[in-house]
Amino acid sequence: MPTKKELLTHPIQHIDIKQHNVVALVDAMQSMAFSSRDTARAASIYEMMLRDTDCGVILCLAGSLISAGLQKVIVDLVRNNMVDAIVSTGANIVDQDFFEALGFSHYIASDEYKYGHEDNTLRELMIDRIYDTFIDEEELRICDETTHQITNSLEPRPYSSREFIREMGAYLVKNGKTPAAGGKDSIVLAAYEKNVPIFCPAFSDCSAGFGLVAHQHERQGKSSVSIDSAKDFYELTQLKIANPTTGLLMIGGGVPKNFAQDIVVAADILGIDASMHKYAIQITVADARDGALSGSTLKEASSWGKVDTTYEQMVYSEATLAFPLIAGYAFHKNAQTARTGKKWSSILDQVTVTA
Repeated sequence: MPTKKELLTHPIQHIDIKQHNVVALVDAMQSMAFSSRDTARAASIYEMMLRDTDCGVILCLAGSLISAGLQKVIVDLVRNNMVDAIVSTGANIVDQDFFEALGFSHYIASDEYKYGHEDNTLRELMIDRIYDTFIDEEELRICDETTHQITNSLEPRPYSSREFIREMGAYLVKNGKTPAAGGKDSIVLAAYEKNVPIFCPAFSDCSAGFGLVAHQHERQGKSSVSIDSAKDFYELTQLKIANPTTGLLMIGGGVPKNFAQDIVVAADILGIDASMHKYAIQITVADARDGALSGSTLKEASSWGKVDTTYEQMVYSEATLAFPLIAGYAFHKNAQTARTGKKWSSILDQVTVTA
């Protein structure tokens, strides 16, 4: 049986869109068919979204993206003012991005492991598997405990996930987990420094959830920190109200997709005539035929009053293939040149919700 050290040898390398000018390739794909043409049109829509400086860009993340090597793509979008808010699963932000920010890595799993034949062996070694990627469970427990420590440091009250994740960014700065101090860049850090809010509507469904559970267990009968998902929804809706022109760049589906789309309806419920999202792109491998949200088309979302159909594109592709092409195309076309950070976190700090 191989040792744990032998299995955790080759770290996942995060692709750098700055080093690969894909403009000519994507332009050529416009004259192809199937997913190539869809990807090229999506890249053009994202470029258009960024050149529309009135547009607030919301990036939605679902699926195992950071562990797969897409962390740097997202960091570069944040640092180059190509994203104004992020709505994500908790796993991408905490178990994967914050985990790497603490100095840990995901590792390449060889072919014989990705089909599950050796999962009992991995369990004995405390190695967790994400298809063809490994993560060290013992290091993940350190991540759990770090979120526990952050939770214990906060004033006991309900927080939006955005507020909590901002405290995670502050933790990284305070503890020298930054490139300037010899650490790694991360989405949580970049968003903290650029005033880009990150929402995780199902925040407890990740490593942070273990820290919150431990915190609340210790404080039975006393006031404690909690996550207010309604406050998340209210805050993101406030951004739509403050910035009527919005665009969605959605990787995967699930809760982040629905949460970001629904803020148009939420604004209407509050008596505000908010326009539908003007631009929308979704990269997904989900099928529409089972009626599930992840595979529902953007045209279907229009029937709910969420997404306009003029500039929308579904891309049926696995995210590690399509996302770097779409993001890299807009970056190398310099679509972000005229954009300045909207600093939406500053707006949300003015929003007060009394629990």
